[in-house]
Amino acid sequence: MEVVRNRRRRPEGPSQARGHSTRQRILHSAEKIYLSKPAGEVSVAAIAAAAGAFPNQVTYYFGSKDSLFIHAAFLALLHDAERVEGVGLSVESPASFRNAMARTVLILPSMPLVVRALAVGTSRSDLSAVVDQHLNLLFRQSERYLTRLLKQRSWEIQRPLPIETRTFWSAAFGATLLSQAGVTGNGNDLDLAGTLTVRTVEKKR
Repeated sequence: MEVVRNRRRRPEGPSQARGHSTRQRILHSAEKIYLSKPAGEVSVAAIAAAAGAFPNQVTYYFGSKDSLFIHAAFLALLHDAERVEGVGLSVESPASFRNAMARTVLILPSMPLVVRALAVGTSRSDLSAVVDQHLNLLFRQSERYLTRLLKQRSWEIQRPLPIETRTFWSAAFGATLLSQAGVTGNGNDLDLAGTLTVRTVEKKR
């Protein structure tokens, strides 16, 4: 007779809970520090001290300072994105929504961090999976938000949802990169709003 194994997940033990708590403290401390000063001025020791952890715990949980930076940058962007979601409920028309989203995203404090994180991740093959993981999370969250918004406001888009969100964020990252590179101009020189196709549902005749 075949023995059926119990596949239930065991409850998280005290050591696992402490480990998760430590990792979260390190991550949130890194997010705050990277938002407050240039990345080159941030040390592992400073992050560990702010989190009440040891420097070797940073590498234990994240592998490297660069990996932690990528995690922290995208966490900051996700927090900013959650605040941006209120834009869709505060405007009156699809055109107002497109313009408000473009203006708001381009001034998010986390955008320069994420652009730098993308550069770090693409320069190191061992970190490309980390970047890919966070980009996919950002895209999924954006798709869920846009799906809810379209339903609530009786709006529609003119192309598949994944293309809509990826096109918008790609253009936003590119605009931020150009700004960091010192390209002359401002947000008005880029039609980021034009990358969104949100419109009112046309009534059938």
